[in-house]
Amino acid sequence: MTGGILNLSILRSSFMEDFYQHIYRKQLEAQDMPSNARIASWAMHVLHLLFPERGSLHFDSAEEVRQAFDEAREELLELLQKTKACSHCNNERIADEFFVGLPAIYEVMLTDAEAIMQGDPAAQSLREVIRTYPGFTAICIYRLAHELWVHGVPLIPRILTEHAHSKTGIDIHPGARIGRYLYIDHGTGLVIGETCIIGDHVKLYQGVTLGALSVEKNMANTQRHPVIEDHVIIYAGATILGGQTVIGHHSVVGGNVWLTSSIDPYTTVYHQPNSKFIDSKPIA
Repeated sequence: MTGGILNLSILRSSFMEDFYQHIYRKQLEAQDMPSNARIASWAMHVLHLLFPERGSLHFDSAEEVRQAFDEAREELLELLQKTKACSHCNNERIADEFFVGLPAIYEVMLTDAEAIMQGDPAAQSLREVIRTYPGFTAICIYRLAHELWVHGVPLIPRILTEHAHSKTGIDIHPGARIGRYLYIDHGTGLVIGETCIIGDHVKLYQGVTLGALSVEKNMANTQRHPVIEDHVIIYAGATILGGQTVIGHHSVVGGNVWLTSSIDPYTTVYHQPNSKFIDSKPIA
């Protein structure tokens, strides 16, 4: 009996040693890769460069601003090289094109801030929106991540949008295509799937899901998420599913509505609750 226990102990010891070696080899492969925190920190730094009102950055000249963006470009290049996730990518070209395109991305971000400012009665100024609104932060990080996504960069875009998700509760896949003047009110629990297409001047409220009707793996390269045309409003808790579902322009989707089929432009859809109200006497 004692021998059996000893043999079992040896087997366990051998198994654990193999396990430790396996983890060690994985660590060697990953040790030079930048952490998720560093990648997210880079994106937040770029956001603060674009919007100095978000932080305490101070520059004495436009030349210092240029130098700061050049340094951010060099850091992006280093992140692209160290993640090693894209052996076929031209990292120099991607870094250059990302920063050449940054002014255009910035202009779109400004439309998002303006949409929130005009759409939310509680917003007192653009500065307040840019500095404090989680919806604006999530949109901006998505727009940075999407630019890397369209350049074929793997991993980093998802790290960025998941960082924004963890900070704001707003889950936007970097592959989604989103137009100008996106308005997100509150936003907690909002989900926008990978193949979702959203037009201009769209308003989304908290708890909205723009998702897939099916999550089968063989649908990975197909249109799985809905198309939301221009000037659509989707209220809190609404769920819209399916790659063939199109929400026509200037439509309104009410709170808690469940849609898996298209609706025409200028349509209003609302959920009619079957609620019962029971009179009750005040407690003595």
